Amino acid sequence: MHFESTAAPDLSWQEQALCAQTGADFFFPEPGSSVREAKRICALCEMRPACLQYALANDERFGVWGGLSEKERLSLRRTHQHQQ
Repeated sequence: MHFESTAAPDLSWQEQALCAQTGADFFFPEPGSSVREAKRICALCEMRPACLQYALANDERFGVWGGLSEKERLSLRRTHQHQQ
């Protein structure tokens, strides 16, 4: 019997992230709601780079990750694809 093993991503940054202490409501607002408060919290968080990297690597399409909204992450992905 063969089991395929894949390395689990390192998610230890999530425990230290400010969003883990704040609650998801700020980071997953209703459509059309402001993400200003989420971005303010992200700006203070030392885990922001790891969070953004995770969101981009895992194609997170909803919420604020790494200080960027869905539209901002999509734009960043498109810019990065055009540069390659």
